[in-house]
Amino acid sequence: MISIDGVSIRFGAFILFDRVSFQVKPGDRIGLVGRNGAGKTTILNLIAGKQEPDEGRVVKTLSKTVGYLPQQMKHTKGKTLYRETLNAFSHVIALKKRINSITAELGERTDYESSAYLALIQELSNVNEQFELEGGHTIHADVEQTLIGLGFEKKDMNRPVHEFSGGWRMRVELAKILLRRPDFILLDEPTNHLDIESIQWLEEFLISYPGGVLIISHDRAFLDSVTNRTIELSLGKIFDYKVSYSMYVVLKEERIAVQNAAYDNQQKLIQDTEDFISRFRYKATKAVQVQSRIKQLDKLDRIEVEKEDNLVMNLKFPPAKRSGTIAAEAQGLSKSFGEHRVLDDIDIVIERGEKVAFVGRNGEGKTTLSRIMVGELDYSGNLKMGHNVELGYFAQNQDELMDGNLTVLNTVDQSAVGDIRTKIRDILGAFLFRGEDVDKKVKVLSGGERSRLAMARMLLQPFNLLILDEPTNHLDMRSKDILKNALLAFDGTLIVVSHDRDFLDGLVDKVFEFRNHKVKEHLGGIYDFLQRRKLSTLQEVERKSTPVNTKSSDSGSKKKAVVEISGEVQEPPAITDNKIRYEEKKVNEKKIRKISNRVKALEREIEEIEEELSKMDELLMNPDNITGMQVYEDYEKLKSRLDEALSSWEKQTTSLEKAMGKRN
Repeated sequence: MISIDGVSIRFGAFILFDRVSFQVKPGDRIGLVGRNGAGKTTILNLIAGKQEPDEGRVVKTLSKTVGYLPQQMKHTKGKTLYRETLNAFSHVIALKKRINSITAELGERTDYESSAYLALIQELSNVNEQFELEGGHTIHADVEQTLIGLGFEKKDMNRPVHEFSGGWRMRVELAKILLRRPDFILLDEPTNHLDIESIQWLEEFLISYPGGVLIISHDRAFLDSVTNRTIELSLGKIFDYKVSYSMYVVLKEERIAVQNAAYDNQQKLIQDTEDFISRFRYKATKAVQVQSRIKQLDKLDRIEVEKEDNLVMNLKFPPAKRSGTIAAEAQGLSKSFGEHRVLDDIDIVIERGEKVAFVGRNGEGKTTLSRIMVGELDYSGNLKMGHNVELGYFAQNQDELMDGNLTVLNTVDQSAVGDIRTKIRDILGAFLFRGEDVDKKVKVLSGGERSRLAMARMLLQPFNLLILDEPTNHLDMRSKDILKNALLAFDGTLIVVSHDRDFLDGLVDKVFEFRNHKVKEHLGGIYDFLQRRKLSTLQEVERKSTPVNTKSSDSGSKKKAVVEISGEVQEPPAITDNKIRYEEKKVNEKKIRKISNRVKALEREIEEIEEELSKMDELLMNPDNITGMQVYEDYEKLKSRLDEALSSWEKQTTSLEKAMGKRN
């Protein structure tokens, strides 16, 4: 268990936390929420031991481990992706080396009856047991499964980590934390660099994780799927709700309403009492009552109303001139970076007024196409921007595009042209840059503040086509709501590259899916798309009608036709229904036997492959003994065979369960 006990944090006269306390237990999945600067990351730093409180203490149960994924990390050149991730099991590898060392020593010794020999035997037994408990035989499979779940491909395993972008390197750190399986996991904005498929994988992992989890996230859908408890940080205090985010929002509104009602009633009571005291203070006949009322006021436990943190962005896009009917059109557009093909012969049309989402796994070309449309990248094929299109672009890499040495005011002033210069401070104020904030340098701004500053620059001229690449990264919940409402009211054309399902829900009416170098158009909102993708992935369409059902349906149709031709519209005799059910049962039982035999055969095959892989794992534990690349190639072939066998086993098992369900 982790206990935050009476913790206070101060920065000069500013109080970030004022004697806050709460506990984190195994099985808790806590969402830390609050506006930017409320102290969410500070809480994680306190628990991780990276910061000390000014008052109070943070207590962790002995032997409990913590894994911490910060929002920003420093990376250095190192090993390949696979070897770097394997470092998560350094303790397991050390155990294996010790096993090999003891085994080698026992093979050379002949003093079988000595106490030293028996002690080695006992140590070998203990280390072997620990190796088994730590899952030593499956670490290579676990590494690969986790990396693939987070979006990497098998071809990436031997790439040096420093070749990957910052977002992908963050996934490496996340993979190492997940593989270590600490007692408590601390995640600071883990979804910022993940695509939708990887977010869904992470959700499933965390839901079944036995330890405690603390998450800072501005992704409502992610919090609702994973968390069972919400802690709000506001104005130096915490408010602990034993529910997920959406229910927390409802309960908070109810609590504030009840608090306000109680406060109003108490204020009326106080006012009435003070009026009575003022009116009869100097009347001798009322002296006893007056003194009684004064004592009553002194003993009254005054209700304090929670002050709402109501500072929000005030975002409204300026009106722009009308563009042509077609805002953007690509025909046969392709893009490669060297030999790496990103987009291959794509065709898309985006019409005026449409609000569309670009979705897909990272690296599939969403940002690449956005940058092509802006004119930052060359390409082959045809791209035509519509008549009178004025394009505004919000880039994902704001840190690289803004000069860190400029102040907030100078950054906006450089982009302002004409009469809009007189409204710069008003625009900055609408984005919460007020007073001395405008003199801050960009390099000291938080991620959310930089995003707001980039949005402010976009308001300096009217656009009728907006391309927003991950605009919600680092924005708090309230700022995202303001941005979403402004985009809903925007009368131009909108393209959003985002993995935030809640933000896209209700905002877009068309989804362009980037997959395998192609772009596929899906009509409808983001959840319509995700539902169709899930059905497609699971091949539900093919499973909806089995041969048995088809046969039954056909026979039923024929019987109905005969009855109608004879002119006697009536229900078929009961004997016919029984016969049909009997025939169906026979066919189903035959199918069950066939599938069951196939499942058993696959299980035997999987067991044999895993046995071979276990032997190769032991060999791979000692890279010094390996000569040549053949062993790695053989290992990969075995892994491919295992993947195919497991995939077939899963499909056959699903089919068997369905067939068994029909029998029952």
